Amino acid sequence: MPGEMKPRVAPLLPPDWDAEILDAASAFPHARDFVLNNWQTDDARGVNGVGAMLNHPALAKAFLTFNNHVASASTVSRRIRELLILRVGWLRRSEYEFYQHVVLGRRAGLTDAEIERIEHGPDAPGWDPVDAELLRAADELHADACITDETWARLAAHFDTKQLMDIVFAVGCYDVLAMAFKSFGVTFEEGVEPLAPEVRARMHATRTKD
Repeated sequence: MPGEMKPRVAPLLPPDWDAEILDAASAFPHARDFVLNNWQTDDARGVNGVGAMLNHPALAKAFLTFNNHVASASTVSRRIRELLILRVGWLRRSEYEFYQHVVLGRRAGLTDAEIERIEHGPDAPGWDPVDAELLRAADELHADACITDETWARLAAHFDTKQLMDIVFAVGCYDVLAMAFKSFGVTFEEGVEPLAPEVRARMHATRTKD
């Protein structure tokens, strides 16, 4: 299991925001408001991730516009988005992304049993058939950047074209975020309890199985 990373890109917190940074953050209004309202509280989860991105306002504005669609305007349900994001976070071994979305996944309707099962992938016993195909799509995109014809056909029996596109872009959006969080050395916020040691160990043990 890798050691603790130190931040490579320090998060910019609200006292350091100028007009350009505030404009960039405003591309994702919910994230902006969460940071502004919670950065000094015990519920500062996610503040460091947004704050790191804001070091590059032009890039942040462009990406957060996309992220806002995925998180707020997608044609698939919030529960489906969180299921996909959690699988991406697990596959990318992004502790920061995975933990943020454990909290958000519960709020979206995922049960603790489902969240615990995500690490075992689409073939784990207990999945609804549609959930299993969504997880399979995330795995295929991770492995080969393409959903297979068979998985696409099974998903197309339940989702229209816009929804299928939103599924692909949800995986892609949070795949990029996982890369960014890990490469920038984004750390958990003060007061936010990180993943339990046994969960971290299982997450990073999957490296030997790839």
